[in-house]
Amino acid sequence: MDDVILIDKKKSHYYYYFNKSNGLSIRSEYKDFEDPFWSVEGPELLDVSITNYCERGCNFCYRGSSIYGKHMSIHNFEIIMKYMKEANTYQIALGGGNPNQHPNFVEILKMCREKYGIVPSYTTNGDGLTKEILVANKKYCGAVAVSYYEPFEKFITALKNLVSHGIKTNIHFLLTPETIKTAMDWFSNPPEFLNGINAIVFLNYKPVGFNASNSLLLKNSDNIKKFFSLINKHDISRFKIGFDSCTVSGIVKNLDFNPSFIDACEAGRFSAFISENMRLYPCSFMERDSEGIDLVNLSLKEAWLNSIEFLAMRDKINSNACKNSCQYEKHCKGGCPIFSEINICNNL
Repeated sequence: MDDVILIDKKKSHYYYYFNKSNGLSIRSEYKDFEDPFWSVEGPELLDVSITNYCERGCNFCYRGSSIYGKHMSIHNFEIIMKYMKEANTYQIALGGGNPNQHPNFVEILKMCREKYGIVPSYTTNGDGLTKEILVANKKYCGAVAVSYYEPFEKFITALKNLVSHGIKTNIHFLLTPETIKTAMDWFSNPPEFLNGINAIVFLNYKPVGFNASNSLLLKNSDNIKKFFSLINKHDISRFKIGFDSCTVSGIVKNLDFNPSFIDACEAGRFSAFISENMRLYPCSFMERDSEGIDLVNLSLKEAWLNSIEFLAMRDKINSNACKNSCQYEKHCKGGCPIFSEINICNNL
C-alpha cells in the first residue's frame, strides 16, 4: 500500500485516493456533500507540453507541431514540479509534439518520479523510442500511449516495443467518420498487435489544426450507434476501453455505464494545460484563441483560483445550455464547453 496516497481536499469537501503504481484515482465527496464541481486547492492532473517538436507534420495536428518546435527548458519544468508539489498534484501527462524526443526526456521522467513523487505518463507517435527511453519508461512511467495513425508499420512497431518491455501500453485512437469503421473492425476481428495492450482510449475529433474540417466531426458518421453497441458487448478481459471527456455526450446516451466511472469536461475544474513556453490554459485546445497565463510571473495556484480564464471556464460549464432541459446533463454537463459542434448526443 506504499504506492497508495490519500489527498484530502478539505476546502472542496472531498478526498481522493491515488495509486502511484497503476494510476487508479478514486474521488469521493464528504458525507452530506454533493459530488465536487471543482477542486479549490488546485488541479488533480496537469497536461504539460514539454516540446512542440515533431518530425511528422500531420495535417490534423491541433498544435501545429513540426521540426521547428521548441523544447521546454529543464529549469522551467522544475518550476512546474514545484507548483505541482505545492498543489498536491500527483499526475502529469507529458505531451507535445512528440515528448520522448525532448533532449532531456529521461531526466524529466526521473525528476518526476524520484525527486517529486509525481507519476508521469505520455503519448508518443512512436518515433524516437530508443532502448534508453524504453528502459526509463518501464522504471518511471504510469503508462505510455501510442497515437494510432499512418504510417501503420511504425505504430505497430512502437506498440510491440513497449509491450515487450513490460510497459503499460495504451492506444490513443482519434474518432472520425472514417476511422470509426476501423475501430469497429478491431472489435469484430481483433488484430494480433492488440495482444498485450492495456487499453484503447478513444478521442473525439476537434476541428483544429492545419487542415481542420467539420467533415471529420464524429457526429457526421452513420455508425455511431453501432459503434457504441459494440463497446457495450466488448470483453474487457482482452483490453480495456476508455474515452476522453470530449466524448461524454455520446457515452451518457448510449453506453451501459456506472455514473461513478465517468465525468464531464474537467478543464479548469480538476485539470489544466501548460504549453512548452510556460503558458497555462484550462484546456490545450484554448491555445488558438488565448495567449494563456504566464507562469513565470504567476504561480499555478494563483492562476487556478483567480484568473479570468479559469473563472470563465467553470462558469461556462456550470451554466451550460443543457442545464434543466436534459436528463443526461448532470453527467455530461452540456458536453464540450469549447466546441459545441463536436457533441454527438443529438445524432444518437
